[in-house]
Amino acid sequence: MGEFKVHRVRFFDYMPTAIRAMAFNAHTERLALARMDGSVEIFNFTDHYFQEKVIPGKDSRSIESLCWVGGRLFSAGLNGEIAEYDLENLRPKYSLEAYGGPIWTIISNTQGTQLAIGCEDGTVKLFEVLEEHIQFERNLDRQKGRIISLSWHPSGTHIAAGMMDMIRVFDVPTGHAVQRLLVDRGFGGSKSRETVVWSVAFLSDHTVVSGDSAGKVQVWDGHTGTLVKTHLVTKWDVLALSVSKDESSVVAGTSEGTVIQFQFIAPTLHQQQGKEWVRTRTFKNHTHDVRALAEIETAIVSGGMDTHLVVRPLLEKFDEKSHASGLRKIHFPHRNLVSCAKKVGLLLFQFPGQLELWRLGDSDGHGKPGDRLPLERMPEKLLLLKRKGEDHICCSALSSCGGWLAYSTVSCVRIYRLQTDNNNISITKVSKLPKALHSAHQLCFSSDSSKMFAASSQSSVLVIALTQSECKYVHTLKPKSGSRQPIHLMTTSVDGKWLAAANSDCEIHVYNLQKLKLHCIVPVYGSCPSAMGIHPTTNNLTVVHADQQLFEYSIVEKQYTDWSRKLQKQGLHNVWLDRDTPVTHVTFNSKNPNQVVLHDMHMFCIIDQSLPLPDQKTQFYNQMTLRSLSEQERPSHLHAFKICKTFQDLLCVSLLDDQSLVVVERPLLAITSQLPAPVRQKKFAT
Repeated sequence: MGEFKVHRVRFFDYMPTAIRAMAFNAHTERLALARMDGSVEIFNFTDHYFQEKVIPGKDSRSIESLCWVGGRLFSAGLNGEIAEYDLENLRPKYSLEAYGGPIWTIISNTQGTQLAIGCEDGTVKLFEVLEEHIQFERNLDRQKGRIISLSWHPSGTHIAAGMMDMIRVFDVPTGHAVQRLLVDRGFGGSKSRETVVWSVAFLSDHTVVSGDSAGKVQVWDGHTGTLVKTHLVTKWDVLALSVSKDESSVVAGTSEGTVIQFQFIAPTLHQQQGKEWVRTRTFKNHTHDVRALAEIETAIVSGGMDTHLVVRPLLEKFDEKSHASGLRKIHFPHRNLVSCAKKVGLLLFQFPGQLELWRLGDSDGHGKPGDRLPLERMPEKLLLLKRKGEDHICCSALSSCGGWLAYSTVSCVRIYRLQTDNNNISITKVSKLPKALHSAHQLCFSSDSSKMFAASSQSSVLVIALTQSECKYVHTLKPKSGSRQPIHLMTTSVDGKWLAAANSDCEIHVYNLQKLKLHCIVPVYGSCPSAMGIHPTTNNLTVVHADQQLFEYSIVEKQYTDWSRKLQKQGLHNVWLDRDTPVTHVTFNSKNPNQVVLHDMHMFCIIDQSLPLPDQKTQFYNQMTLRSLSEQERPSHLHAFKICKTFQDLLCVSLLDDQSLVVVERPLLAITSQLPAPVRQKKFAT
């Protein structure tokens, strides 16, 4: 593998916010997830749960509920507005004031023609879904308390509304309330407190299932308004419910971090006639409130206050144990939040509201592998740059020389000139920017810092020339494919000749920067690229996809390299393919052209293309074995993939020009320690 001096960085205080809502689109198999900071993330469940899009948050945006209508995404929140999102430009398309106070929930009918929202003022408002926007239609009968939760009957004729101490069933054509279901308050001292019906589900047979703040999941007959069964599942709140597509299963999320499944089955083996809702399983994959749930065909998806997304497969849906049947937790974003100035040892950390610029520490000490070297110079925070306005930062970049810094929100781009001495730093904002540069999905600088590239709408890239005094628009690079999807990856070659850009349609366009035109399109592979880089000497493009497949493409020859063809013919090792986090960064060792360095959340890997590829019988994680062998035996056990798991919870691994390795870690325990305290649970012998 080789020896590297490692900068082990743990001062990036990345802190994700809690998951507030989610909605699953069964037709496209996309999961939309909203966080407490107003950001929205889109995960592609057909592509190894890859996070393909992120819509940045905004200070004034509050999201309580999400809803899909076909391929369109809507949200509603406590700011009293309904928003539709532009999933191509990654921003709200428009927002509409509902004039009902804070909005607690939003749902659509199964036909996709109407939206219903539950408001603070006690109204259920109906909106008609038109081609380009939505339009207010009418109110249902106004109630005395706020409307907390809604569920539309599959036929579209009735709506169940969860409120304080009751559930109302509305007849949609007339707008009148036809049933009132009274919910019992809690036991003991909690009887004086109102019961909040946090979630309701309206099934095809007119059964209503509710979850409330008294810890009950209750089953009601919607025709008669009578209670059929009560399940007391927790001393705390039942916050979320989700129903399977065939309505044979309901899952409930609680404040204790548990997810409880109920199934519509016969209560005993001998009594097969009368089916009823029976509590069958309890899952404990969260430490805090489970605020959002989605039961999809093969799994239960949950999220909440502990910030991570959990995909819990239902094992009865799988014939045999496989990679797809394993539990999956998504902790970190599938994109880079760290930029590295490789020539000068600077790091730029991206937060929603600010950027931090750090200088790495330094040591002249020497030691054996694993030793901790004494620092001559401590790491130092050089700059804290706060954004302007309410919009959160969506991307940022730092030039390799450390002289330029840029960031973008959905409304503006800011570029700064940096000058660093030994102990001083000066920053100058570039005041006059080209009019074409109004926002960007991705930013990057050329290797010589003479140009900046900004990913714009419809997969186009703006080329901006940088001089000491100004920024000048040069050209717009446009793909011939006509794709309207946003670019999520960009990389440039060291010689300044090539730029590669990847979008959410799985397309990779390679542009010639000297001729300012499209050079070629890499053959489209069915999985989204998660990381890519251009080799500094060969100009070969290395691409890693969300399904862990790895390709090397010769830009000059416009074809896959011999090494890549050999790798695909033999196939990647199953241990490599079974990893559950995508590779998010690719870099290269300039001193050894055969080495490619890449990393995911749990490991970093050095691929040595001069060594043989591992077959399925080869021991993949073989570093400990190699250390125990003699010098004569070692060559016969070597293979190309060298894995290091010494460092965990990785956000970035990069190789500096001085051959030292930068490893940015964010321990999950550090994130957990900053969360609010969970609800107190009595434990045995305490």
